[in-house]
Amino acid sequence: MSHRTSAEKFVRRSSFLLIALFAVAVLSFKTIHHTAQAQTAGGTRLLRTPTVSATQIAFAYAQNIWTVPRAGGMARRITSFPGQTSNPHFSPDGKWIAFSGEYAGNLDVYVVPADGGEPKRLTWHPGADTVQGWTADGRSIMFSSTRATWSPSGAPRFWTVPVEGGVEEPMALPRGFQGKISADGSHIAYRMNNSWDDERRNYRGGQNRPIWIVDLKSYDLVSPPWTDSKDIDPVWSGDSVFFISDRDGVENVWSYETKSRKLAQVTKFTDYDVKTIDSGAGAIVFEQAGYIHELDPKTGREHVVNITATGDFPWMMARWEDVTNRLTNMDLSPTGKRIVVEARGEIFTIPAEKGDVRNLTNSRKMDFILQRSLRRISSLHRSAGWSDSTT
Repeated sequence: MSHRTSAEKFVRRSSFLLIALFAVAVLSFKTIHHTAQAQTAGGTRLLRTPTVSATQIAFAYAQNIWTVPRAGGMARRITSFPGQTSNPHFSPDGKWIAFSGEYAGNLDVYVVPADGGEPKRLTWHPGADTVQGWTADGRSIMFSSTRATWSPSGAPRFWTVPVEGGVEEPMALPRGFQGKISADGSHIAYRMNNSWDDERRNYRGGQNRPIWIVDLKSYDLVSPPWTDSKDIDPVWSGDSVFFISDRDGVENVWSYETKSRKLAQVTKFTDYDVKTIDSGAGAIVFEQAGYIHELDPKTGREHVVNITATGDFPWMMARWEDVTNRLTNMDLSPTGKRIVVEARGEIFTIPAEKGDVRNLTNSRKMDFILQRSLRRISSLHRSAGWSDSTT
């Protein structure tokens, strides 16, 4: 029997063993792992893109929008769509939440009452529309989109759409990726261009740009002092612009006072980056280490908001699923009766015809087995004379 024939038999006859193996060993472990990791002493983790009103914090978690009192506690799910809903932003009066959603299969702008209800779709373009915030009067929602741009890769720019529905209008700025309009509507602080990898730490290449602050009447431009750091996600609090910067090696919150032109570092985390930030009702909220923090812009003091989000998350439940296409780095035994594979951070041996699937590593750690580890195991087995009757 040739090795190729054994491999063909493996693919043909062992799929049910693989399904059982991963449905129980991988998906059940994933449920336990994520539940244990997300629910900690500080509350639920992996909370993203927070926004704040006078009474509530809204955020994205498990691809849905949630709200919680500013003091923390049990969160309430506002959307329950199986696809993605993201980037929530409270209206200036706190009565509405604008967000981007995929209800119709495309990322469009939606608005929903802050207390819950049926979302209303506001944009219909096939391009992705990412909500940035609201105009100062609360009548329109600002979003970024690559629609109607002529560069080869589609450069984003800012648009507005009336909250009551209507035609989208482009803002005067020719390019814009992230930005917020000041509370009085006179200025906008924004990041001009997107980046191919916002998660890359200490990048100092040409995709970095300073935060631009533009007068919406005169179009005069000022910018915080800048050399080459990655400065992103600007928001307003009074006359100051708060933004995320990795000037000290870790992404932290910085502030720039537009009148005194004073630049200051506000947070000094040394472990995990600050990921997203928003402001409203005299407060600032940001995401760091999976938690939502609330920051007092006057004192610079911040604290973790203890939030618990629970729900029926079907992707975390054990289930049957064909995962044969996730096997990598296969190798046959010398006799061709078993095969060794890497799958989701574990090394398994699988029979070509009869026998049990065996987990050689049983580590319960994800994504740590590298290809060289598999080659080393295969080499050791060959040099020692692999016995198909053992693991």
